[in-house]
Amino acid sequence: MLLYLTDWLTQFHSGFGVFQYLTLRAILGALTALLISFLIGPAMIRKLSHYQVGQVVRDDGPESHLIKAGTPTMGGALILVAVAVSTLLWSDLGNKYMWVVLLTTLAFGVIGWVDDYKKLVKKDSRGLIARWKYLWQSVVALAAAGFLYATAELPAETQLIVPFFKDVAIPLGWGFVVLAYFVIVGSSNAVNLTDGLDGLAVLPTVMVAGALGIFAYVTGHAKFAAYLAIPFVPGVGETVVFCGALVGAGLGFLWFNAYPAMVFMGDIGALALGAALGIVAVVVHQELVLLIMGGVFVMETLSVIIQVASYKLTGKRIFRMAPLHHHFELKGWPEPRVIVRFWIITVILVLVGLATLKIR
Repeated sequence: MLLYLTDWLTQFHSGFGVFQYLTLRAILGALTALLISFLIGPAMIRKLSHYQVGQVVRDDGPESHLIKAGTPTMGGALILVAVAVSTLLWSDLGNKYMWVVLLTTLAFGVIGWVDDYKKLVKKDSRGLIARWKYLWQSVVALAAAGFLYATAELPAETQLIVPFFKDVAIPLGWGFVVLAYFVIVGSSNAVNLTDGLDGLAVLPTVMVAGALGIFAYVTGHAKFAAYLAIPFVPGVGETVVFCGALVGAGLGFLWFNAYPAMVFMGDIGALALGAALGIVAVVVHQELVLLIMGGVFVMETLSVIIQVASYKLTGKRIFRMAPLHHHFELKGWPEPRVIVRFWIITVILVLVGLATLKIR
């Protein structure tokens, strides 16, 4: 929105042309989202507390979590507002990639909101029934993937890029839609499973989003893409503004969500953030790199799958409790230790993911 205003103002002063630079708009997007979070965060927390939208703690969970009962949740709405406003202010509104990542994120946020609303306001412990949740997730993911496939103009837009190999790009055809679907839905649910401790999910999301922003920038820049031997996709660089907004909003939310948390994001935030990472990875064609950088989310998801499979097949549990972060809590690790160590693992994995840009 402001891009068009500053473009018009360049006729009066050439200095306004600086706002055409993606890097500047990404920085401004991050700062704007951060500022919005700081400004409306306290009021939103007070409203959630007033309406008694409080966290429900599992009876079979760690005893240390009992004190979390009643903590305001659905705070992920703060992230979505900050991301949406910031992205719309600083992005090129004529860019299709900006719209597909933003609308996919907001749509998953709506699904999460319905789930939270049923659980916390309507006091329905089931929330949004699982089959309906997955149905709507599938509808949104397939719509986004189908749109990207239908509007693809270059072979690179429907290829699977294999990291660490310079000349390995697998043409997928319709398989692109299938891959995109699993990446978006899988990422959404993986972040949701990880969101069980104060700040555990949001900072890894911020780090991965920042790294994906770098991939978006170089993929949409002809010279950098050629230098790094990655496919050039015109227009995809605009998603770096969205990634910047996601980083700013995530850090702003962490201000209130850090241990001991004043607010939790709920499904409205977790499902949306996971979907955001998934759709951006699909747009910049770094689905496999997302698997590396989001290793914490992958571990958490695998721990649940392994736990359920083991119990059904053998009647025994592999972990003391799943997802994985609860296993370490029950082993005696204090919550802050689990959180920070998972953050450190994410830093390492994000650096490995970024290394794929050069190691080919």
